[in-house]
Amino acid sequence: QVQLVESGGGLVQPGGSLRLSCAASGPIFSINAMGWYRQAPGKQRELVAIIISSGMTNYADSVKGRFTISRDNGKNTGSLQMNNLLPENTAVYYCYGLISRIATRPDTSNYWGQGTQVTVSS
Repeated sequence: QVQLVESGGGLVQPGGSLRLSCAASGPIFSINAMGWYRQAPGKQRELVAIIISSGMTNYADSVKGRFTISRDNGKNTGSLQMNNLLPENTAVYYCYGLISRIATRPDTSNYWGQGTQVTVSS
């Protein structure tokens, strides 16, 4: 089974930094896109940042200039560097992958991690 596991969440003061990591494992042929979504209490899950296999990135307007997404194709890992964090960035952050599995026929699906809590508070 393909799995995504996040790490790196926690409590940080406003203006601080955190780095989230995501490790994909299992019968992976290719990771076509890897990204981060977040869901705050009472709100819908929203895209934070995404990076495709070519290296092209896309960010939510609210995090541009503060967050940086990256990936290591050889290790099937990704990360989200979050700087100058604000209280409104408090949410559960989910790693997302559009992943093609090793299979006898094409099998590309969306995969999600279990989520990691990020709390920005003084």
